[in-house]
Parts: sequence; structure tokens; C-alpha cells
Amino acid sequence: MKRRTLVLSTGNRNKVEEIKDILKHLPVDVLSKDELGLKDIDVDEDGETLEENAIKKAKSIKNKVDGMVMADDTGLFVDYLKGEPGIKSARYSDPDANDEKNIEKLLSKLEGVPLEKRTAIFRTVIALITEKGDVITVTGECKGYIGFEKKGHSGFGYDPIFIVDGYGKTFAELGNDIKNNISHRAKALEKMRNVITDIIKDGRNEDNSCQ
Repeated sequence: MKRRTLVLSTGNRNKVEEIKDILKHLPVDVLSKDELGLKDIDVDEDGETLEENAIKKAKSIKNKVDGMVMADDTGLFVDYLKGEPGIKSARYSDPDANDEKNIEKLLSKLEGVPLEKRTAIFRTVIALITEKGDVITVTGECKGYIGFEKKGHSGFGYDPIFIVDGYGKTFAELGNDIKNNISHRAKALEKMRNVITDIIKDGRNEDNSCQ
């Protein structure tokens, strides 16, 4: 069976490794845009939804590579804050935000709020653009709570403060092996893995549009 190429439109090394691990059993060569010398391409994530941003990021490199292109956008939606940080999760504290600043801002906004009111959902939308340019999107979600302080040492982003529903521990405490089976991104990738598997089994060059 001929191997396909899948290019990830992200420069986040943690995310790249997470995706490669989850898709490792597919007959697909997974490459990041940085590995193809496209690290200077920066996308203004100004969409109004995660789906819009994911598609925009995938389209930004589609004409520069051979093979399928995949991109995702992820948001942390906190009920008490009416959905914040939402689609702005990666840039929550300021345009030059980093994980520490984002966590600090979120915890400060939830200061004094009891755990039962700190419910949140992590949501990931993944966009795949096929060789023929058709667009397929899938969504994954994970419910939980925002903790009072950082706990754990693995993962990235908001992982140290997101307590996974049913586990009582943060993603950073659970570790990558568990996270890569239960997370929002893992659930979306499982759906996308099925999509890619069907594409490969059908032996088609994605003639049918699906969105």
C-alpha cells in the first residue's frame, strides 16, 4: 500500500509529537510545516469559530506542499467566564502570550470561585484538506474543571490546571499516555484517523467534497 503524506500546519512541537503518536499506526508519513521549511508562515487566527481558524491554518500551506494538510484549533471554554478564554485561548493574556501568562490570567479571573462553579470544556476542531482540496472537519471535547493551582509536570498549555472529569487529576498529572487516549484532541484525532483510514481504503484521491 502506497504511503500518503500528511503535513501538519503547526509549529507547536508538543502538539506535533502528540499528533504523530496518535496517528503512528496509519500508513501515513506525518510531517510538520517546520520540517518542510515553512516555519515562517504565520496565520492571523481572526476567525469567529475554532472551525474557521483550523481551516484557515490548513489553507495557509496547502499550495506549498504535496499531500494532505491538517490543522487544528483548540479552545478552553469556562462556564463561569461565559466561555472565556474560548477561541482566544492561545493568546488569552496578550498578543505575545505564553502558557504561564495565560494560566495566571485565568486563575486570577477565577479567584474565590468554588470548584463546582469552575466547570469547563476543552474543544478541538481539526480540519483536513485532501490532495484534491476538499475540506473535512471533526470535533472532539473533554469536560472538566479549572483547578486552583498548577499540578503535574507533563503536557502543555492549560494542562496543569485542567482537572479531567472522572479522573480527579489534571492532564499534566495524568501524563501523555493517558492524555493521548482521553483528551479533546485525542477524540478529534480518533475521528480524523477513521476518515483518513477510509480515504486510504477507498484508494481514492478524494473526489467528493465533505465538510
